[in-house]
Amino acid sequence: MRTFLAAGLGLLALAAASAPLHAQTTDPAAAKARLDAMLDKEMPGLIATYQDLHAHPELAMQEVRTAAILAARLKKLGYTVTEKVGGTGVVAVLRNGDGPTVLVRADMDALPMAEKTGLPFSSKAPNAMHACGHDVHVTWLIAVAQGLVTLKDQWQGTVVLMGQPAEEALGGAKAMLDDGLLTRFPRPDYGLAAHVSNLPTGSVFIKEGASSSASDSYAITFHGRGAHGSMPSESIDPVVMGARFVTDVQTVISREREAGTFGVLTVGAFQAGTVPNIIPDEALVKVNLRSNDESTRNLLKDGMTRTAKAVAAMSRAGEPTIAYMGGTGAVINEAALARSTSALLKPLLGPGVVFIPASVPPMSGSEDWSEVVNAGVPSLYLGIGGYDPKVIAGLKAVGKPVPVNHSPLFAPDAEGAIRTATQAIVLSIVGGVRPAPKP
Repeated sequence: MRTFLAAGLGLLALAAASAPLHAQTTDPAAAKARLDAMLDKEMPGLIATYQDLHAHPELAMQEVRTAAILAARLKKLGYTVTEKVGGTGVVAVLRNGDGPTVLVRADMDALPMAEKTGLPFSSKAPNAMHACGHDVHVTWLIAVAQGLVTLKDQWQGTVVLMGQPAEEALGGAKAMLDDGLLTRFPRPDYGLAAHVSNLPTGSVFIKEGASSSASDSYAITFHGRGAHGSMPSESIDPVVMGARFVTDVQTVISREREAGTFGVLTVGAFQAGTVPNIIPDEALVKVNLRSNDESTRNLLKDGMTRTAKAVAAMSRAGEPTIAYMGGTGAVINEAALARSTSALLKPLLGPGVVFIPASVPPMSGSEDWSEVVNAGVPSLYLGIGGYDPKVIAGLKAVGKPVPVNHSPLFAPDAEGAIRTATQAIVLSIVGGVRPAPKP
């Protein structure tokens, strides 16, 4: 999925002070210097790990090799590691005295697509690619784990690291929650997650409030009556029903949704028939809905359902079968956590830290980190720039777009993204950022 929109680049960070949850024994700048020294030393090995993960992508709930690599690295660093949580998930715990419990998540799965980057370490799988940067995420989780060990004398509390499967299928977070993420392991006081994008390296986007949209997918089967292509009057043509639906359902967006409210309705698949001269008896249409609020979410679902039933009725067919394929809610960043993190990181990481207030609409992409938020964990989801500014400028000079997440050409600057994400996450924990106190 894509991370924060480029519109956020022009916004200034807000400086909101926050008392740390645990005592610091050194200043944040000194902690950053030690962390940077560790990153300088470990970066060659981290890049080798990233390139290995990139070359061996694994699809949702198949991340066996990836999980094993992550688990082995975390065990070596002294974490207590549990594997096969929610399928192929990994949970690692490091206890470091009294203090808050922080959950840090990285997703592990790749996408079912062929790679076209031409990188020397391109995917060895014929139809799988890390086109969304989850290989970078796993690598920076290892770097975060090592950074927290390096700075163990600078913080107190418990860290829970979460290697999550199946983010692309929007099911991995729920699977880990259902398998006891918040009950078998220390329950977090707050959570941190981050995602690489095609924006400039060195950027950290901190969005207050909603940071991503809700996503809901449906499979609609129109039931007709098959016949010979030469005798259409003997049929009830489901292809015609599906085609009419694809056109008519867009009026839910253009005529029912309020003009200033975000909402997207996409028909991503239309499957029917086998050969030109057979009218099939069924047609399958797959629909994805995106929204930022429950009212619009319900409007889109209702409009889609009404349109599908009306189309079937017009053809004198039975009611279509409408099946929910899955989805997730919007990710909501806790306001106090967003502000305290921005205030801490801005002086340390410079102008690349961009605070985006709640009044700015969130990105249109979706993320199942929302499952953790909705389970009651105050959280912050960070956007991390992942393309070298020189590469961006070079592409712009020749009139080419910067490849986005999910493009077969997506090839982020792994070193820049790993360094920035590790700095942002580790320094936030060491610096004692916190959500608002519970009432």
